[in-house]
Amino acid sequence: MPKIIHETYIEAPLVKCFDLARSVEKHIETTSNTNEKAVAGVTTGLLQLGDSVTWEAIHFGVKQKLTAKIVAMEAPQNFTDVMIRGAFHSFTHIHIFTESYGGTIMKDVFTYRAPFGVLGKIADHLFLEKYMKNFIISRASELKKIAEKNIEDTF
Repeated sequence: MPKIIHETYIEAPLVKCFDLARSVEKHIETTSNTNEKAVAGVTTGLLQLGDSVTWEAIHFGVKQKLTAKIVAMEAPQNFTDVMIRGAFHSFTHIHIFTESYGGTIMKDVFTYRAPFGVLGKIADHLFLEKYMKNFIISRASELKKIAEKNIEDTF
């Protein structure tokens, strides 16, 4: 199972980064390149333990739906979402927040299994892992920009 680990230093308080990462509206804003929107479950506000959300987005030129559920949360240090329905065979995304040098380190740990058995493994090797890594890095970069725009502002 591929595992993508990415860390981003953000010059903003831990609680702000934690809340931005679980904001449905900020998720939509930070994934505008895939036209992501929340279409079912929790569609606004901050995701809480036990919440689920269905995202609709365009990946690889195809409109797709994916439902994720928040299965663990220790505010404001971490939360975990897992796919309960969607294109992957499975995925788990752990979001970890640690105070560091007056700011926050946001760490994404994304573990997944591609669908379609052997064909999925080939697709993963050829393009899927790189695509997912770039998606996570891009979203983290956009969250960083939002968080650092005005540190005192809430969102």
